[in-house]
Amino acid sequence: MRNHIIPAIVAGFVLLAFSVGILYVLVAFFPNLAEEYYNPIFRAEDDRNWMYYVHPFILTFALAWFWDRFKGKFHGSWIMRGLELGLVYIIVATIPVMWITFSAIDVGASMVMTWIAYGFVQTSVAGWVFAKMNP
Repeated sequence: MRNHIIPAIVAGFVLLAFSVGILYVLVAFFPNLAEEYYNPIFRAEDDRNWMYYVHPFILTFALAWFWDRFKGKFHGSWIMRGLELGLVYIIVATIPVMWITFSAIDVGASMVMTWIAYGFVQTSVAGWVFAKMNP
């Protein structure tokens, strides 16, 4: 149990810092993409902003469970194992979700592609934490 919970919490804090950092990078270097978030399809109220900050922990607890069950399937260095976890996550979860999102919601292809890339990097970072803390 400890091999599952502690890495999930550590990865959650790492991803939270990463997520907040990416917000600043998005605004500073990709202002046109940041403008897309002013689309009315996104919520403008502040009552659910806390969910953004909880998301990394929900993700890392789910990924920690997955890692604990399937870590023997990932081979190579800790870097390669983390990247492989990111690739599996993108193929199994992110691409199918982004496909339906793009087909059903008025978001641009560039936004969907950045969400896919962000999901890959985010999951790979969590995978690196898991590979170091729970090899």
